[in-house]
Amino acid sequence: MTKKDILGYLNINTSLYQTRISTKFENRKTYKPADPKVILSFIPGTVFDINIKPGQIVKKGEILMILDAMKMKNKLKANMDGKVKSIAVKLGDKVSKGTVLLELE
Repeated sequence: MTKKDILGYLNINTSLYQTRISTKFENRKTYKPADPKVILSFIPGTVFDINIKPGQIVKKGEILMILDAMKMKNKLKANMDGKVKSIAVKLGDKVSKGTVLLELE
């Protein structure tokens, strides 16, 4: 029996389908929902301003930092109430999309 002869199951909308599973599919990075406590850069840019400090209490909608991208100042706002656990960047840092900027508790 070869690898191609082995069948696996896919669960699509609660229905199970028996099919050949490719190596690429087996080795894929599985979906993981985003952690709302971790604030990521949504666009590449430069950290223009940081309005918070570690340990500070923030409210939903409060401006946490400003990211300068293509001569536009993008305001990053808190998506929930919380306490600033850590800030992973400093003023003037150049960040790419998906970079961790800060973490809330």
